[in-house]
Amino acid sequence: MTARELDAAGITDPRLRAAYTACRRLNARHGRTYFLATRLLPVDRRSAVHALYGFARRADDIVDDLGTDATTEERSAALDVLESQWKHAVQGGEVREPVVMAAADARARHHIPERHFTDFLTSMRSDLTVERYATYADLHTYMHGSAAVIGLQMVPVLGTVVPRAEAEPYAAALGRAFQLTNFLRDVGEDLDRGRVYLPLDLLAAYGVDPDLLRWSRLTGCRDARITAALRAAAALTRGVYREAEPGIARLAPVSAPCVRAAFVLYRDILTAIERDGYAAVHRRAVVGRRRRAAVAARGLVGALAARTLPDRSRTPSAAVPAAPRTDVRRTWARSGAELDRTTRTTGGGER
Repeated sequence: MTARELDAAGITDPRLRAAYTACRRLNARHGRTYFLATRLLPVDRRSAVHALYGFARRADDIVDDLGTDATTEERSAALDVLESQWKHAVQGGEVREPVVMAAADARARHHIPERHFTDFLTSMRSDLTVERYATYADLHTYMHGSAAVIGLQMVPVLGTVVPRAEAEPYAAALGRAFQLTNFLRDVGEDLDRGRVYLPLDLLAAYGVDPDLLRWSRLTGCRDARITAALRAAAALTRGVYREAEPGIARLAPVSAPCVRAAFVLYRDILTAIERDGYAAVHRRAVVGRRRRAAVAARGLVGALAARTLPDRSRTPSAAVPAAPRTDVRRTWARSGAELDRTTRTTGGGER
């Protein structure tokens, strides 16, 4: 199937084909939900998604998994190399790193703004030194580069039936929803890395601090305060999913079933966390294979039906203006969904 995808995308250079294939393998190995959803796309759009995933995965691996004994300086140096290769590739130079080669080619083919990659690398670099986020507003700024821009990168690949500026806020919100879900699912593993992504003001509102989380992780003991804090974070995340959902209808019909499947499967992780009693500090909640297969089957029906319709997708616009930024002064005691809306951007850098 890989050769068919590459042929459909018009990727003929043998080195590029090998680079895209390497990205596809990364997606299949590590991004089970994304890979499954990507299978619902038309074959000519899949390779670009694999390339974008591969680049993001490589940067994330440098930050988190570059050997158990790798120092911050070593990780920073490896990220410097990746960023240097990226800049060289974007300028038309040759590089050896497959994920850089494929992602740079996908960026050019689909006219993806370079700033989305720059913002992404900036957030990845912050992971080397930043281990806590005092407020949701602080976390939101981080998530612009680490998650929202991933959604923004995808929009030109997926296509839209509205001007890109109208679809991008929803894509950015969906990226944040996915990452907030990851933060909840992986809270225990992040503690092992010395990180706490849940904002400290949310934790404090329920009498929780990082020390209590670490105690719970190390002893295996549950605490009602932690359960309440995770429940509140899950409610906030569901609000961000509601914010993002209307964007699916703004995508090209042939792409919408893919995003719908990813939306449902990732949101199901929240349900799995809830059913597990919000025990994410101790173990990772998973969505069962039957449920994944059922969602994929429904998505396939929708994808096949959409391919019989006329193509109404639009050519990506050249630039998207950023919405005014609003100062956030609410607390976690209020609706998390409302708090997220007040800081939403339409794709411009939020620094």
